[in-house]
Amino acid sequence: MTALLPRGGRPALDPPGSRAGSPPPGSAVAVRERREPRTVVLGAAGLAGLLGLGLLAVPILIGAAAFFAATAGCSGQQQGTTGQAAPGPRARSIPAGYLYWYKRVGQQYGVPWTILAGIGTVESDNGRSTLPGVHSGANAFGAAGPMQIGIGGAAGNVWGGAPVHPAAEVVSGVATDEDGGPDASVYDPADAIAGAAKYLLRAGVQADPAAAVFAYNHLQSYVQSVLYWAGVYAGGNFSVVSAGMPSGSAAAGCSAAAGGVPAVDAPNQAVATAIAYAEQQLGKPYQWGGTGPDAFDCSGLVMMAYRAAGIAIARTSQQQWATEPHVPAGQVQPGDLVFFAGADGTPASPGHVGLVIGHGQMIEAYATGFPIRVASYAGRDPVGFTRPWAGAGGSQRGSPAAG
Repeated sequence: MTALLPRGGRPALDPPGSRAGSPPPGSAVAVRERREPRTVVLGAAGLAGLLGLGLLAVPILIGAAAFFAATAGCSGQQQGTTGQAAPGPRARSIPAGYLYWYKRVGQQYGVPWTILAGIGTVESDNGRSTLPGVHSGANAFGAAGPMQIGIGGAAGNVWGGAPVHPAAEVVSGVATDEDGGPDASVYDPADAIAGAAKYLLRAGVQADPAAAVFAYNHLQSYVQSVLYWAGVYAGGNFSVVSAGMPSGSAAAGCSAAAGGVPAVDAPNQAVATAIAYAEQQLGKPYQWGGTGPDAFDCSGLVMMAYRAAGIAIARTSQQQWATEPHVPAGQVQPGDLVFFAGADGTPASPGHVGLVIGHGQMIEAYATGFPIRVASYAGRDPVGFTRPWAGAGGSQRGSPAAG
């Protein structure tokens, strides 16, 4: 069995915590892809077996069809790809401070926190790697910090400005002062995670997670590794460990997720029960065809939410749209369902649905790789709204939920 070594003789897929040398977004990708790969024979049969098992694990965890469809058209990058090695106990733990910022930044930017955590795991073992560039300086490609963002050299200055610069300084890159300190620092976990989120947003992570991760590092093995860990974390298969944060961070030792579900003004008890059920599923993984209790798809989530409230609705988004009373956009209230064409539907037969909670927001099971989340439906071109709770009593107000 052979594996290609794309940069400096290192395997295309390193164990988590050993990829601090991987180039971040920017020109480093192009430089790396021009390097002639070398080969090495992996003589240990046991290692080969682990790699093979890891490769099988990826589509199981994130959905085979969704994964390979998302990476279609990139077959030129697939040569030499190996599977994710079996995870060790250390990689299955996330320092509490990092978990706080993954979740807070993820909610703030609308990026799945599990993907941010997957990148942090692969690039620096969530800040625990001691390789060059993680805590100071840069690696050989010019990447720095726990998320390995380019600050110069072959990687280009994706960060923008100096690696550590005054927070008030305006730069053209992804540099961010996330934790309110005096500086924007590529070595500060909060700032680095926010910078990575900004890059992923620009790369279209909300529409195609795999493609956005591929933009972050142009290797299919890297995409597999990041999405493997995202799947592990989305399933709750990790532990939280105490870890001190740099002095510039306000989140040292904190493990609670930031933010939360906005206060909901439910028009009746049925809606309050349905929304409470959906809130309890936040953070669980998406699974096509899932109706709980451990994973859901979009229509399965709203169906089970209303079942908890004693209201039976259809199973699929297309059936829900066709059988429920429609509501004008100006009269939407919490508890209504919001529909989208989605990737596998049309405006007349929508393929995606979310549960409105008010103020232009909804709870949705979006797609593979995205935990169940609170998200805005504004700007996503909803095709319309329905009211499953019509006839359940309560106030049928005319004021919009987006107000």
